[in-house]
Amino acid sequence: MRVYNAIDDFKKVKNPVVTTGTFDGVHLGHQKIISRLKDVALEENGETVLLTFYPHPRMVLFPEDNELKLLNSLEEKIELLEKYGVDHLIIYPFTKEFSRLTSVEFVRNILVNKINTKRLVIGYNHHFGRNREGSFEHLKEFGHLYGFEVEEIPAKDIDHIEISSTKIRHALQTGDIKTATAFLGHLYSITGKVVEGLKLGRTIGYPTANIVVDDKYKLIPADGIYAVKLKYDNKVYSGMLSIGNNPTVEGKGRSIEVNIFDFDKDIYGKDVTIYFIERLRDELKFKDMDALKGQLVKDKEDSLRITNLCESV
Repeated sequence: MRVYNAIDDFKKVKNPVVTTGTFDGVHLGHQKIISRLKDVALEENGETVLLTFYPHPRMVLFPEDNELKLLNSLEEKIELLEKYGVDHLIIYPFTKEFSRLTSVEFVRNILVNKINTKRLVIGYNHHFGRNREGSFEHLKEFGHLYGFEVEEIPAKDIDHIEISSTKIRHALQTGDIKTATAFLGHLYSITGKVVEGLKLGRTIGYPTANIVVDDKYKLIPADGIYAVKLKYDNKVYSGMLSIGNNPTVEGKGRSIEVNIFDFDKDIYGKDVTIYFIERLRDELKFKDMDALKGQLVKDKEDSLRITNLCESV
């Protein structure tokens, strides 16, 4: 996949089949659009082009919104789009000035003049342009005017529940990892740097790596204990992870700590990626360290059973 950080870097390709959107999460609904994009490109003897935006529009239009959380960092989104087979990814810088483009200006200036769109494939209820004025009906009119075809993908349902990034965010924020995974079509992950912690875990036989996620917009799942997989140095390990305030030892502030099974390396300052498999339980306050250790024995048994059943990440 070729990645372009500016629209002017994109060189016109033969019969570009295009889609556009934020694609946060690259969930099953997005994957259906990409799959159709690839099928159409094969029919047209063309190449797939995905136009996305960074920063996320809400970061620019509502900078005071401290509640905004995203499923993907830009790097994670790029990795997923490449995994699902997009040929060309254009990352368009989203600014307030860009947000003022009318729907016809967006189509004419970018989809037609810059990309030379042959076919446009969009998701259900797609809107674009200033104040989200553009719709599928507008695109059909513009297609006739500028010489490209438009196709709309209907809503993607699982058990009659429409998939959306918002619903996946809600599932993660309530610790419902199974629903999030089902909607995403892949495991949810976070990437962060290993930093020094209080080192209390090693005193009871469960040393943990403390993870700091620098991206303030990245969604961290609900507090609790999770069975996880961890990728470090291109190798995958099983583990159990705690998100919360460590009430048994009166922790100060929310932390992310992972106990990595069968692992004994110094990884301070290194980046690791955590893949969430299943939430085991709530974070609890135990009467003493022995009670905590007894629970950790069970948590490890449960995590090993769950992670052993999980396919490679």
